[in-house]
Amino acid sequence: MSRERIVSANHQPEDTAGEPTGPTIRPKTLDDYIGQSQLQTRLRIAMTAAKSRQEPTEHLLLHGPPGLGKTTIAHIVAEEMGTKAYVTSGPALTKGADLVGTLTRMQPGDILFIDEIHRLPAAVEEYVYPAMEDFKIDFTLDAGMHARVVTYRLQPFTLIGATTRAGLLTAALRSRFGIAHRLDFYEPSELEQILARASEVLNLNPPDPAALTLIASRSRGTPRVALRLLRRVRDFAQVHQAQCITTELADEALRLEGVDEQGLDDLDRAYLKVIRDVYDGGPAGLEAIAATLGEDSGTLEDVVEPYLLQIGLLARTRQGRQLTSGGQTSLPLLDA
Repeated sequence: MSRERIVSANHQPEDTAGEPTGPTIRPKTLDDYIGQSQLQTRLRIAMTAAKSRQEPTEHLLLHGPPGLGKTTIAHIVAEEMGTKAYVTSGPALTKGADLVGTLTRMQPGDILFIDEIHRLPAAVEEYVYPAMEDFKIDFTLDAGMHARVVTYRLQPFTLIGATTRAGLLTAALRSRFGIAHRLDFYEPSELEQILARASEVLNLNPPDPAALTLIASRSRGTPRVALRLLRRVRDFAQVHQAQCITTELADEALRLEGVDEQGLDDLDRAYLKVIRDVYDGGPAGLEAIAATLGEDSGTLEDVVEPYLLQIGLLARTRQGRQLTSGGQTSLPLLDA
């Protein structure tokens, strides 16, 4: 069973829909980018040094949970360096020719952004190594005793890889990145700034600051979720002909969407209730919980559990999943 989750950090079509001809919410420069201060500092130093040497920026690996701005960073680097960004993903590169076609048309200093780089096929990854190190690719023509290797020189470029599963990267690929950085979840104050900027870009009447605080507190530390919630609240305000977004209106809109004070949605609450009511607080096996909910165990492990673990409501033990003391304290909220 598949459910659309407004609080999912994974990309959804609605995240790029809405204002196709209007201004984009995505920041274009580091000055507009909010949060990830350590990464910003490292990038400023790397880009300034690269510009002074008239070289492309070092290859960059970004890893961390989805929705934190890895794609945005790639576009910002391209903008700051005055070059073009080519965007693709690991699953889309099924054979070497797919990658070679992009590399051969890139100009000096251009950015190649590969999302979900941990899912690159091994055959494609073999082309990536010489391209990253020596800016060249080798073609094998013919076969058998007539086989010969032709080397094609590439323009110097920057590869930016993004992954939510850094542990699945091969050591050979990981070692070829000059800069590797993990993106952290955002603080509520940073999300408030992002929401305030987005409100201006979307031409909304200035919302009540307390309303932005409320939305930020339910956004699970993720800008993508915060912007999605803002769009839902905007639609609710428009239908109810409200002049601006107030705290009461934002709370009513998010409750209608099933998002509570902790940022939990219906699936999160159903998961916790199963452990509480069916398995007496745990421990319980993941497969048993999934069967009770009628959900896929992989969905629960990759989509539901990370946030519950992050906020301390759930614990993974050798015996299975169980509610923490914080989860036990939050039980009355599940029935609200």
